[in-house]
Amino acid sequence: MGERYRHELKYLIKCSDRDLLMLRLKYLMQLDLHAGENGYMIRSIYFDDYWNSAFNDKEAGILERAKWRIRIYNCQDSSIKLERKKKFGSYIFKESASLTRDEALKLIEGDYLFLLKKDNNLLREFYVECITKLMKPRVVVDYDRVPFILPEGTVRVTFDSDVRAAVLSNDIFDPDLPALSCMEVGKCIMEVKFTEFCPRIVRDIIPAGAADITAYSKFTMCASKTSYLHGFDYYEDAGTPRSDLRGGII
Repeated sequence: MGERYRHELKYLIKCSDRDLLMLRLKYLMQLDLHAGENGYMIRSIYFDDYWNSAFNDKEAGILERAKWRIRIYNCQDSSIKLERKKKFGSYIFKESASLTRDEALKLIEGDYLFLLKKDNNLLREFYVECITKLMKPRVVVDYDRVPFILPEGTVRVTFDSDVRAAVLSNDIFDPDLPALSCMEVGKCIMEVKFTEFCPRIVRDIIPAGAADITAYSKFTMCASKTSYLHGFDYYEDAGTPRSDLRGGII
């Protein structure tokens, strides 16, 4: 069976519109069973290769692209997934494989030989990516999500707020990681995902003033915010010499 892509639409909306929409959605859709009334926190550590291909392909608007990440919820280790998200325009296809806490930390530290012993195609593909493209962690992305689902059309509507880039450490299980805010004040992201069709009751709730941001990426936004930590172009843009973390001029 071939890959089954889903539609993914994104909108930048006001937090006040989100609050009103959530009141309506409680009577139209179901709150995801995995989420409490206030949703949950998502933390993902994204990987990129030696050439920063995931970042550059997104910035260049390449139609077909992919990115790898490890994702957890509420900084807990009860559910840890290695995910590959493929995109073709506004269509997405996600694959995932479960990891243990120890395995996740090994991958973050660059120890991926254990993947060869795994009976899972996705994990073995990630091993090949690590070997051939020198994959390494690029940025830790945090945000808070409230998700609603509708069985008809496998529709999922989510509201993501307070998008931030965690810094100073790649310990994804540390709940106290400092972070840099990456969201415009008073705004949040509304995402609509569906496979077969998007029911009219969902289409009708999209706020009239919502900005269509299908090309928006939390990964690239947070990676840009923290690029100075990796010595990409932060110092050149600022008109000052680039230095390493010890303060020496390069």
